[in-house]
Amino acid sequence: MSYGQPVPITLEQIVEETRHWTPEQVGELVVRLTEDLHSSNPETEAAWKAEIGRRIEEIETGKVPGIPAEEIFEKARRILAR
Repeated sequence: MSYGQPVPITLEQIVEETRHWTPEQVGELVVRLTEDLHSSNPETEAAWKAEIGRRIEEIETGKVPGIPAEEIFEKARRILAR
């Protein structure tokens, strides 16, 4: 028998264990697991801000026409209905 080596836990075991948790505990787990997914480096963040600013300016100046939200939602409904 080997001591000191952690026994790997499977994804299925984790899911089964969390079925007994409160919604608050599950929410906390999700937040903690996804923190890294939502963080980015400052260079990437700056690039996104510049891109968003550029796109807003294009719409505000009329260079690129806006699309009404209802048109976008209808297109999404058609795609999801496939």
